[in-house]
Amino acid sequence: MGSRYGDEMTIHDTKMTCLRSDLRYRSLRASTFQQMMKNETAVAALAALAQTSRLSIFRLLVQAGLDGVNAGRIGQELGVPPATLSFHLKELVHAGLIASTQEGKFVIYRAQFDRMNELIGFLMEHCCEGRPEDCGVAAVQCKPKGAKRTKSAVEAA
Repeated sequence: MGSRYGDEMTIHDTKMTCLRSDLRYRSLRASTFQQMMKNETAVAALAALAQTSRLSIFRLLVQAGLDGVNAGRIGQELGVPPATLSFHLKELVHAGLIASTQEGKFVIYRAQFDRMNELIGFLMEHCCEGRPEDCGVAAVQCKPKGAKRTKSAVEAA
């Protein structure tokens, strides 16, 4: 049995060791949580696109660029009934892949190109150990030019 002073040092040292371990655990847990959130965001976006109608809607909006497309035209072009279209648009908005704006009597939907590029970047983040040029994979990033919206474009949309 050690002296009282020796016992206090042991208790103090044990507490400090536990505190250091706890801080390392919290730091590790925080970085893991941040990575997990990135994974969860990617999974949500991929899950939203993992359905034929939603993938078609997203591709149509990507093709339309910054001009976007109103809901009626999306339904007409893809042959999707309004109630079904509304559900699919909601899922894509929730995943952050598209956004809507009210323009007069129309609701215009647009692809969120920043989010799309983040998803592509996330999927290719460690491609070929960080050297995609070694395996011939081109880094793709979409940068649409400014919208060319006119009154007739809104009406046609």
